[in-house]
Amino acid sequence: MKVAVDTREASEATADLLAVLLPQQDPGTWRLPNRVRRLDRALGDPISAALGSGDFRAREGQQLLIYPVAQGAVRRVLLLGLGPEPEVAAESLRCAAGRVVRLAASKRAASVAVVVPTLRRLRAPLISQSLAEGVVLGGYRFDAYQEPKSDSPKPVRSVTLLFERLADRRAARAAATRGTILAESQNVARRLSNEPANSLPPAVLAREAQKVAREVGLRSRVFDVAELRRRKMGALLAVGQGSIHGPRLIVLEHNASGRAATARTQKSGTQKRARPTVCLVGKGITFDSGGISIKPAQGMQEMKHDMSGAAAVIGALRGAAQLRIPLHLVGVIAAAENMPSGTAYRPGDVVRSMSGKTIEIVNTDAEGRVVLADALHYASQEFAPQAMVDLATLTGACMVALGPWATGVFGNNERLVDRIRRAGEITGERAWPMPLLPQHREEMRSQIADLKNAGGRAGGASTAAGFLWSFVGDTPWVHLDIAGTGWTDKPRPYQPRGATGVGVRLLLELLLGWRGGRAV
Repeated sequence: MKVAVDTREASEATADLLAVLLPQQDPGTWRLPNRVRRLDRALGDPISAALGSGDFRAREGQQLLIYPVAQGAVRRVLLLGLGPEPEVAAESLRCAAGRVVRLAASKRAASVAVVVPTLRRLRAPLISQSLAEGVVLGGYRFDAYQEPKSDSPKPVRSVTLLFERLADRRAARAAATRGTILAESQNVARRLSNEPANSLPPAVLAREAQKVAREVGLRSRVFDVAELRRRKMGALLAVGQGSIHGPRLIVLEHNASGRAATARTQKSGTQKRARPTVCLVGKGITFDSGGISIKPAQGMQEMKHDMSGAAAVIGALRGAAQLRIPLHLVGVIAAAENMPSGTAYRPGDVVRSMSGKTIEIVNTDAEGRVVLADALHYASQEFAPQAMVDLATLTGACMVALGPWATGVFGNNERLVDRIRRAGEITGERAWPMPLLPQHREEMRSQIADLKNAGGRAGGASTAAGFLWSFVGDTPWVHLDIAGTGWTDKPRPYQPRGATGVGVRLLLELLLGWRGGRAV
């Protein structure tokens, strides 16, 4: 989708649908902005007629579609309410833009123009970026496995944002481009997560990651089963051994040439790193049956989304490359399929991770933390990052605690936790700090191994994070539990049913704000 910024008169716009965004006013005191009044006159006064009738009050999300008699170059006019102006924020604009593009698609309108309101509390670049994010996210559909129908929604090809005036048109256009990149990268994550498991086993996920890498200039490496064995990644191998589709470790790097040395050389002090390194680690369980500790049948089809953390890492690395973020960024993805079979790992098994720590398998359905054990250790030892963030659909306990409204945030560095929380507020991907106490880590000690992969019901999300804590060493680290936010069955203004791609914009907002090379 192409998103453009312009300052032409709304009455001069050429589009299949013209959307007018209006903040709410008191009934009987409506005063249309001058340019909307001029548009209204050019169309034969349908907007003032609608307001005079009381049918449209501009409550948040309220819509009224008008077919003007004197339509000229505009076939349809959509009035869309934003609610009271003091309450209009970036997220309000994303939602409004999502509503516009979804209605346009349902009307098979290929081109859309949006009359952008003047909002005293928000600057033009923020408005431009938020609307661009909303239209690109709202325009996403996953229909690769459906036959097209004559009445199917038609993708919107272009959206023009019509501002009344712009002090800095270049900044507004750059912001729209940034918003488009952010949203398109999130849509990449959505697409990967929505793919059925038979189309996206670990090896195919690796190829998809490499395809993205080639498109945007990332360095990529994939470790197959033989390489995983050579590197003694026993935890990742154990989870994947029950499937005919072998596990993979996927490594993506942005600004790879900007890192001056491996972790070993850095620790020796013989060479300094040119750019700070940040590692993003993703859980990539391409299907989770639960293994021998098999899940109930109801809802198991959604377990194709158990690689949403991996998808978010791929999307974030893509966005970082296109935005040219001046950091050395590494994405590490532990990909496996968790299946029951004669070769599957069992409850009671003890596996040795890459770190040398042994893990007693109490529950084979607690597999995400097991694959992440090797991925986190590899990332911390190979790259000695300034910080690490992992994303995983890890626990039902976090879903129970926070529902679909927030991602759980656990970490060993309060400043990094707070930066992620603030990034979530800015992007609308709310991230809620959760407790991570030494007791949560102690709860995961085993009587026959160094660790066990499941504790009791009490504090399940925190004890799972406590398990991961044992594999990060001294690296500042945050774990994002996206079990409740990684996919949804309830559509929202810019979010259809299915994968959400949560975490992509949040991570990129965090990385864009890595001022002076430090965020922790």
